[in-house]
Amino acid sequence: MDMGRSEKNFSSDMELNSSPQVDGVVTAAAGMPEPDIHVVTSSGILIPAHSKILASASSVLENIIERPQKRQSSDRKIPILGVPYEAVSVFTQFLYSSKCSEEQMQKYGIHLLALSHVYLVPHLKQRCTRGLAKQLTIENVVDSLQLARLCDAPDLYIKCMKLLSDNFKAVEETEAWKFLQNHDPYLELEVLQFIDEAEMRKKRTRRHREEQSLYIQLSDAMDCLEHICSEGCTSVGPYDMDPTKHKGPCSKFSTCHGLQLLIKHFGTCKKRVNGGCSRCKRMWQLLRLHSSICDQADECRVPLCRQFKLKVQQDRRKSDERWTLLVRKVSSAKAISSLSLPKRKREEDPRMAMDHQDMTSFKL
Repeated sequence: MDMGRSEKNFSSDMELNSSPQVDGVVTAAAGMPEPDIHVVTSSGILIPAHSKILASASSVLENIIERPQKRQSSDRKIPILGVPYEAVSVFTQFLYSSKCSEEQMQKYGIHLLALSHVYLVPHLKQRCTRGLAKQLTIENVVDSLQLARLCDAPDLYIKCMKLLSDNFKAVEETEAWKFLQNHDPYLELEVLQFIDEAEMRKKRTRRHREEQSLYIQLSDAMDCLEHICSEGCTSVGPYDMDPTKHKGPCSKFSTCHGLQLLIKHFGTCKKRVNGGCSRCKRMWQLLRLHSSICDQADECRVPLCRQFKLKVQQDRRKSDERWTLLVRKVSSAKAISSLSLPKRKREEDPRMAMDHQDMTSFKL
């Protein structure tokens, strides 16, 4: 097979992970016909190839190959320009073998992503997207973002945006970002909007976690209130129980102890009737919350449980949406907590406890 000098020089760089090769193509000895087409690179080097293999790997190349030529010539050529010939070599190699080494991906990943997008080679595009995502740095993230948008690579685009959002101050100092500000204001706006939305999502998530933590704490307080009023704990217990028989500290003692202190204050405070004591108001709220959740009012030993329920039935027309929402959230937290963790583990988890300060600071 007689090839030009440029083809012979190139053949040493062209490695196809397939059958025995000569001059960068599969030999006839391996059952392959002679190359019938050449890929033209920007450097002028020609890569011999087989039109059927190229056409089967890329619908775009298939259309180019089947397009009638203006001049009838036995020397058929396909120009793949704009990227280094080494990248075209690796691209052609992938069309034959569907393989690409990590070293090749590190060197030519950007070019291969562009080629896989232009010539519709989805397997290579996925490979490039994963490879480039692993190589993202502060210095190259802006260029990778622009390429991901141009090549419609959403996974890489999102990873670039997240890296930009998390390290925006450092990215602002790079030349790539300054160039972006001067030449692509629309992409700059996209980045700033993504960062703003990411901050809002973080705030919403943080607020949601804080709310869930409060609902779980209130759920634990309801359990402790029932426990104190029915069994007794340390120095506080039912009125008909001998104080010397009160049980020792329970597994949720930090919550239980804070509630006991609040109960003691509630029982001796002279301002509670007129509503002049903020701590007593919170105790009223805890008793009301228990009544709203309790489903055994006839047997319940928590003070005022039945009275609160009767009052709610009498005042049905006066609906308090905020209170109804609180009751639903606490009930949901209680159900989820009981299902998600074993009882012993849930009781021993310090995150589920509420100290005296947490409970007395509760506000609707």
